[in-house]
Amino acid sequence: MDLRIFVEPQQGASYAHQLAVAQAAERLGFGAFFRSDHYLRIGSGSPLPGPTDAWTTLAAIGRETTTIRLGTLVTSATFRLPGPLALTVAQADEMSGGRVELGIGAGWYAPEHEAYGIPFPPVRERFDRLAEQLAIIEGLWRTPVGDTFTHHGQHYTLTDSPGLPKPVQDPHPPIIIGGSGRRRTPELAARHAAEFNLPFAPPAQAAAQFEVVREAAAAAGRDPAGLICSVALTLCCGRDEAEVRRRAERGGDMSKLDTLRERGLAGSPAEVLDRLAAYGPDGAGASRVYLQILDMTDLDHLALVAEEVLPHL
Repeated sequence: MDLRIFVEPQQGASYAHQLAVAQAAERLGFGAFFRSDHYLRIGSGSPLPGPTDAWTTLAAIGRETTTIRLGTLVTSATFRLPGPLALTVAQADEMSGGRVELGIGAGWYAPEHEAYGIPFPPVRERFDRLAEQLAIIEGLWRTPVGDTFTHHGQHYTLTDSPGLPKPVQDPHPPIIIGGSGRRRTPELAARHAAEFNLPFAPPAQAAAQFEVVREAAAAAGRDPAGLICSVALTLCCGRDEAEVRRRAERGGDMSKLDTLRERGLAGSPAEVLDRLAAYGPDGAGASRVYLQILDMTDLDHLALVAEEVLPHL
């Protein structure tokens, strides 16, 4: 099972905080450093220091790391036009030496759109736009050098685009699509994604949703075994119960210990391993887990998991 680190910087983290976590994750042997893509804090608490742009941050981290993979859970399709987004991700891929992955979704948090003047259409239109964006982004990346890409859609029109720059990864960076939707999300994942991700769900729900996605892949003529299934889970691990509770308290309003035990990874390293088994290939069917870290100043948390959990996977 591949363990990746996942952070939510809009809750209060500078670039320096994120870089420290990414470099620690690389040094400790985790598979990737991923971050959310939000422009406003979710829930109560201090808004300082304010948000950091996901792709600006990841491009910079790509220049200050060497091996760890980097990506978003998930970029909001409402934030960026598809052509510039394809260009941005391709450039970040080049800057990192071919280590980025694009997690992308329809967008959901209305207050951040209101706060920064970003249009927030109804949910059906957001998914229509997401579907069109995926077709455009893949089309631009796959267009051979010297050829051009044209798209005339309901929401976006591109005419004779050179589709440059190209990403380093061939044919393009992996695309991740996730969520609990029962129809459109699985269909989009089946057509475009290398990976399907389900965040913050108990094992039974994850297993059921993975089955829906695999059925959609088969219906699209794709081998379901070729689609990676993953989960994102909040981590709260400690050497003893007192340390677990201290970490839960430091997680703030995103962290309720009872909820973490039910829908996340809370407890001793042995308890975390048992819980991971419930989500793994012999359980719900995930082969990859994103560990959501709530306190980015607590690098000892990452070290504990690297020492006591990673060697057993």
